[in-house]
Amino acid sequence: MTTLIQQTSVNGVTTLTINRPDKLNALSPELFVELKAILLRLQEPGFPVRGVILTGSGEKAFIAGADIAAMQQMSPEEGERFAAQGQEITALLEALPIPVIACVNGYALGGGCELAMACDFIYCTERAQFGQPEVSLGLTPCFGGCVRLSRFVGAGRARELIYTGRRIDAGEALRIGLVNRVFSDADAMLAAARDILLQCKSQSPVAISLCKHTINASYGRTTDEALEVEKNAFRRTFESADKQEGVQAFVEKRPAVFPGR
Repeated sequence: MTTLIQQTSVNGVTTLTINRPDKLNALSPELFVELKAILLRLQEPGFPVRGVILTGSGEKAFIAGADIAAMQQMSPEEGERFAAQGQEITALLEALPIPVIACVNGYALGGGCELAMACDFIYCTERAQFGQPEVSLGLTPCFGGCVRLSRFVGAGRARELIYTGRRIDAGEALRIGLVNRVFSDADAMLAAARDILLQCKSQSPVAISLCKHTINASYGRTTDEALEVEKNAFRRTFESADKQEGVQAFVEKRPAVFPGR
């Protein structure tokens, strides 16, 4: 069977490459099944991965969107199940207790943009294009576009992009805060992503996981509620061996060696 996702791991960093270049890496139900299995493995306690890069194969697309041909004959019930599959995948990406970087070269449209936004942050090349063009097909974003885009760019810009279906280039994506950095080519982008994840790898895995949980759990809460989440995360660090090692290493003026628990 054709592997729809290529997985490679080096120095604790796993790269997941969507592998449908002939379909511009379009998302299908079968691809979601394969990706879900991988993401569940990455969540297992003790799994030896400290960071993830999500990218697409070929030179044209990160993920050009959902597979329109696959959706053409779907009933409303099948469409709802497909939306649920995509939402489960974006939720799994968001919930991974390790940093996840989307590396976008070419199109990140519709579901592609939605998967990228479920990662911790986005790097892209100068060739990248982003958009939620679902309205041009009589559809709505369904993998989190209406929910997450406003978190990146604000409600007004999100509405404009979703209502018009307009595509934006890498420069505009950087200006409005959708992406973190823009690179001249894919090799430079992937090298920078690996470097950042290796920097993260030298920090406390427990603390990073709790920071990610706090940021994600703060959305939609009042300031007081969000501060309560943050305070509870801080308390949990005091229960960890990472905190003991980090503080002791600081006092002893040596690099910390975090056990990750």
